[in-house]
Amino acid sequence: MKVVVCGRRKELGDQVVADIRAKGGEAMFTYTDVNDEASVKALIDTAVTNYGRLDFAVNNAGISTEGAKIGDSETARFQEMIQTNVLGVYFGMKYQIQQMLKNGGGSIVNLASIAGLNGIPYTGAYCATKHAVVGLTKAGALDYAAQGIRINAVAPGAAKTEIIAKAITQGVYDDASISAMHPMNRMGVPQEIVNGIVWLLSGEASFVTGHILSIDGGFQAK
Repeated sequence: MKVVVCGRRKELGDQVVADIRAKGGEAMFTYTDVNDEASVKALIDTAVTNYGRLDFAVNNAGISTEGAKIGDSETARFQEMIQTNVLGVYFGMKYQIQQMLKNGGGSIVNLASIAGLNGIPYTGAYCATKHAVVGLTKAGALDYAAQGIRINAVAPGAAKTEIIAKAITQGVYDDASISAMHPMNRMGVPQEIVNGIVWLLSGEASFVTGHILSIDGGFQAK
């Protein structure tokens, strides 16, 4: 694989690139703000300019900016989440698909959430944005199923990421209450989510499209 790592935090991006290169891989970092359509288009152009084609893409950027009941929520915060969580994924898919059509196919994985398949207390606005990601994934999969582009999503349960750390800091949840939401009585770790993403991208999932893969410690089975 030749990997293009993107994001707004160059120092962290450069570290990921260094880790990939240390293991014998090839990678580069490019600054991208998914809130800006032109920045996302430039990302795809950069990938193609440097590596010739685009075969796989992961739309991972997401934010959760408040924990509140809908009646107490702030419109501006909801709009921020729509911009990043919905339009950011839409911009990515739009330009990834355009390039993959030129390749003759490809595979895209979007990051949804258990909040995209269920209602979660105190996260109404966030839930709405992740439901939108599920809709984009399924509709996109149908649009391009006959053209060699597979589009899937993963729906993680709570994993030990910055978003969960922020929810704990805000006092909405604590570690024990988040773990208790899952039948396995623990949070996930990022690598467990990555394993599902890699499988969906790969040829091992060649007959899988429009699927939302739950990686949630049994949450969806309740």
